[in-house]
Amino acid sequence: MTLGFYENFPSNIHMVESFNSTLSSKQLQQKLIQVFYDVNRKEFSFEEVANPTIPECKLIFELGLAEAKSFNYIDEEELGRTLNLLEKERLHTMDFFCAIRYYKGNAEKKTALKFDYYLLRTIFSKDAFEIQVFHERGPRYISPEDLALFIFNKINEAAKRKVLKKSNP
Repeated sequence: MTLGFYENFPSNIHMVESFNSTLSSKQLQQKLIQVFYDVNRKEFSFEEVANPTIPECKLIFELGLAEAKSFNYIDEEELGRTLNLLEKERLHTMDFFCAIRYYKGNAEKKTALKFDYYLLRTIFSKDAFEIQVFHERGPRYISPEDLALFIFNKINEAAKRKVLKKSNP
């Protein structure tokens, strides 16, 4: 089974961040896929995600889970399929594609700006979680560090208690 693993993941990573986790790998993987499903296609203000580089800008995330040489958009069907797989087996790695769409203006007059495209590799081990970020292309309005921090915050928000904390270097 190659669900969760992208065969062409680049070796020159732009950022790596490590976290300690109070959840098991399986629970953390379930939480991560649920968070990505919840974030998909939801509109965020730039301030909710990072320090704005563009005033009055809205962001929309589109996330997909790797399967061999492609990515599957994380919709309700993919969420169910992945959660079923995670019930049966633990994955060491989960790779994702993340497109961040930027829009300036309001609902009546919304202008699309260039998008950012990221590849994310999440690696799970006992009591630890690592995220590797590769910026594929785009203007990089959001830095790899800000993207990792956004994911970290969303996982903690989705839990009843804080489940991730940054590892000391």
